[in-house]
Amino acid sequence: MRIIVAGGDGFCGWPTALYLSNQGHEVTIIDSLIRRKWDQELHSNSLVPIASPQERTTRWQQLTSHRIKTYIGDLNHYDFLREVLIQTRPEAFVHFAEQRSAPYSMIDREHAVFTQVNNVVGTLNVLFALKEIAPDCHLIKLGTMGEYGTPNIDIEEGYLKINHKGREDILPYPKQPGSFYHLSKVHDSHNIMFACKTWGLRATDLNQGVVYGLHTEETLMDPVLLNRLDYDAVFGTVLNRFLIQAAVGHDLTVYGGGGQTRGFLNIMDTVRCIEIAAANPAERGEFRVFNQFTEEFSVLDLAHKVQTVAGNEGFDTHIVHLENPRVEKETHYYRATHSKLSDLGLVPHLLTEQVLRGIFLAVLQHKHRLIEANVLPKVTWK
Repeated sequence: MRIIVAGGDGFCGWPTALYLSNQGHEVTIIDSLIRRKWDQELHSNSLVPIASPQERTTRWQQLTSHRIKTYIGDLNHYDFLREVLIQTRPEAFVHFAEQRSAPYSMIDREHAVFTQVNNVVGTLNVLFALKEIAPDCHLIKLGTMGEYGTPNIDIEEGYLKINHKGREDILPYPKQPGSFYHLSKVHDSHNIMFACKTWGLRATDLNQGVVYGLHTEETLMDPVLLNRLDYDAVFGTVLNRFLIQAAVGHDLTVYGGGGQTRGFLNIMDTVRCIEIAAANPAERGEFRVFNQFTEEFSVLDLAHKVQTVAGNEGFDTHIVHLENPRVEKETHYYRATHSKLSDLGLVPHLLTEQVLRGIFLAVLQHKHRLIEANVLPKVTWK
């Protein structure tokens, strides 16, 4: 297939582009490289050093003879996006190209506005470009489980059957997002659903959980292909932060009580889920939703797992509780359906002690690159 991976220089996008290329697809990356600029803005870095986009794609072609085209530009520039679609005529458009950090969106008014304009307008441009240039192309959009929040009922996959005053309907599942970033994803979902209903586009919204892991088979083929690893309090996931804290002898800092529970999945499952969605496209006019995660853990669960793995490697770690900088339920019911991808063939990689140890050893290898001032939270919701 001819597949565009927008955001193909990022943490999820880069291994996805390599994986799809390795499966024989004709892959094109679109990226503005803004993720690298945010490192400069925040005085942060990837713990694992990453090569330039040109070095990456050149090395990939040398190793595999597969060419990945790269267009450097912004989805918010419609003429640029339109021209890329004219040149590539994609059959699938994988959309990772958004500002994906909740803390970044909560820094101040400017960052909240940027997040919503960048994400919502970029996705609207994709919808209009597909309508104009490639109306049969399948949009595979990265959503987030954070759209749902933490309701006191089971979370379904996108839709909920409602009985109200003697009548029944199937409606979009109610959304309770927890940041201006998560709100932007909700707006995206509504816009995509409207475009599918109105213009007959086809789209799959992948409500992804928190991604952990570092390597895929492709990124391990050469050091130039390595993926980034974020650990700071703005872009780093909770598991990454715990791992780096353990590696440098820092306390594992749990926000609040630590009962916050979310869905998680391995980066190797992320790339496989994209492949599954591409191989099984939505119908024309269909907006479908897959909940993309494999396991559920609380923050405290993860802290204990990291404490055990670090202890086995000779690192003495302690768990401490910080005042929660976020406004969120710390004790709540959480049970989410996630069967559709499994039904289509996903075989998950689970968070075993061995998997966690592998990530920890990679962290130890690069811990000299840590900027310790970035580990503790500075952004508050309050």
